[in-house]
Order: sequence, then C-alpha cells, then structure tokens
Amino acid sequence: MPRARPPHLHRERNRHGDFVWYVRREHGKRTRLRAVYGSQEFWAEYRAALEGAPVALKAVKPQTLAWAVERYRSHSTWRAFALATRRQRDNIFRAVLLTAGGEPLSAIDQAAIKQGRERRSAHPHSANNFLKTMRGFFGWALDEGYVTTDPTKGVKLMKGGNEKIGFHTWTEDEVERFENRWPVGTRERLAMDLLLYTGLRRGDVVRIGRQHLKDGILTVRTEKEAGDGKVEIPLLDVLATTLAASKLGDMTFLATARGTAFAKEAFGNWFKDACKAAGVPGSAHGLRKAGATRAANKGATDRQLMALFGWSTGKMAHHYTNAADKKRLAASAAELLSPARKQNKKRPHLVSGEGATPKPLKKSGA
Repeated sequence: MPRARPPHLHRERNRHGDFVWYVRREHGKRTRLRAVYGSQEFWAEYRAALEGAPVALKAVKPQTLAWAVERYRSHSTWRAFALATRRQRDNIFRAVLLTAGGEPLSAIDQAAIKQGRERRSAHPHSANNFLKTMRGFFGWALDEGYVTTDPTKGVKLMKGGNEKIGFHTWTEDEVERFENRWPVGTRERLAMDLLLYTGLRRGDVVRIGRQHLKDGILTVRTEKEAGDGKVEIPLLDVLATTLAASKLGDMTFLATARGTAFAKEAFGNWFKDACKAAGVPGSAHGLRKAGATRAANKGATDRQLMALFGWSTGKMAHHYTNAADKKRLAASAAELLSPARKQNKKRPHLVSGEGATPKPLKKSGA
C-alpha cells in the first residue's frame, strides 16, 4: 500500500509538465515548496508553511550540482524531453541531490559516476538509467560552459540490463493462455487487447477513451515521443468487440475497480498480477513488442511500423522488420539444405537423340 501523504500537501503538474508541491489548508492560500521532495529542506518548508511562517528557502550555492540541476530543469533542453522521460529523470535527480546536491560540479569526476553506477549494480537497468541521466545532464553542462570535461565519458553501461535483451516479447502461446484465463468482458482482457491491438505504451493506454475515437480511428498524441508524437490507429474488429463487451470508464476505456483512471505505474503493477494469475511471464511493454513482431512477420514495412507505433526514426522499426526478414530468409534457405532426390536406377535412360523423332514404321512383306 502507498504511504499516506502528509496533511494539506498537494502535487500538481505545471505547464512544462513538471510536478510541483505546495501546501494548502482547505480553500486557503497556496504555499509553493521549492526544495527537492523528501529532503530535510523540503520538510522544513512544509512545517513552516503549515504554521503560517514565512518559508525560509535555503540558498543553493553557485557551481554546485544542485545549482546546475536547477538550471538544467528550466532549460529548453529539459522541456524538449517527453513527459515520461522527465518523470523518470526527476526521480533519479531526487536521489542524487539528497546525497550530493551540495558537491561542487568540479568535484564530480569519472570515479564518482562509476561509484553511483556501482551502488545500483544489483539492478542493472536502474544503474543504466542513472548513467544515461547523468550523461544527458553533463552533456548539457559541457555545452553551457558549466564544466570543462564530461565525467560520464568512457563509463560503460552495465551488462544484464534492458540494453540488449529488453522486455520479454509475448509468444502466441502466452497470448492464448492469457485469453483463456481472462475472457472478453473482464478488465484484464480489455487491458491486454488495448495493448496488443493498438501498439500503445502503458502510459498512453491508460489515457485513451471515447474522446480519442472518431470514425473508427484512434488518434492519440503519445507521451514519450518528443515533438508531435501523434499516431492514428484503426480500430480493429477484435478490439471493437472487446470494448463493446467491457465496462468502460468515463474518460478512459480502462478504469480501476473504483471507476477512476489508472496511474501508469499502478496499472503496470496491476497488469503484472494479472499475468501471474494467467501463468505467463509477460508485461505490458512485452505486448507492444509482440504486436510489432506480429506486424513485421506479416510483411509490415519500416514506414508502416513507424506510423503505427509512433517511432520518429526507423531504428526500432528496422529491428523488427530485419528480424522478420531473417526468419523468412532462413525458412527459404532451409529448403536448399534438404538432400537432392535420388534418381531411379531402374528407369531406362535414352541414348542422346533417341526419342527425339518418331521411327518410321516398316511395312511387312507380302
């Protein structure tokens, strides 16, 4: 169960897509909290706001990590990231600043970055996300002239994370097992069909609803792709049947047992439980990969996959079409490995030229 939020503490998303915290008693005045959430400074601001005292903001020392991250978050480079990327990197910065926010930028060298990666080594994917976040930050800091060298340069990603194998791609057998456990009409089946037959990520699946559907086309601006990010997805008959048989939410197709919209993270955990109950090792993202694999195996081109899955470049699309091409080429090449048919030794062989023209019939003598 999530921990209860302290009284009168609220969170909202600003126009830049970032989360901000404030204190407000009922309908009274709002007091913005500016320190890093969870830090000692944050809770000092919270207590002062509850007591109605002026919030004493602790000045951030110039040229420290916290000082630079504050500027990074207000820069156009940060705002260009998709909301999901900002949310993930915000969580990483929050943990980093709690321990090293007051450190001078010049003191953070390659050894410090490696130590941060090693502290997360029990979870390679988290360690790699940390390294990618710091690479982006120090690349920006180098361009802006805040540092003279990039301490992340030469630090390698850890093996064993998602960088090679990635999320498990559902097999057709696993899809069938899930369907048998969760028939049409259940929320679990609705979730699977939305993921599989739209190709959307979980963060987009929990947002779509009737307002996105017009003339049989689902039009969605995806949360992860920077820029336009708009995809237009035809509503397949199989998904239309599932929607018609399911209890839908007011503004979203998927809804919790209380009828409210799912948060992305809560949906992921709920869907994993549904997968365990069905005896499959899958995840929400694995279904997206299964859909791309299905389409590629049936001959979808790179451009078609890019349009359906919202990829802005052909890199991911080519990954799937290339795998499908290899599968088809291997199948056709396997025929070449089969042994040649042996000739029938008892079959008579004609002498060269024999049988080309009919032999004239000889007349019998009278």
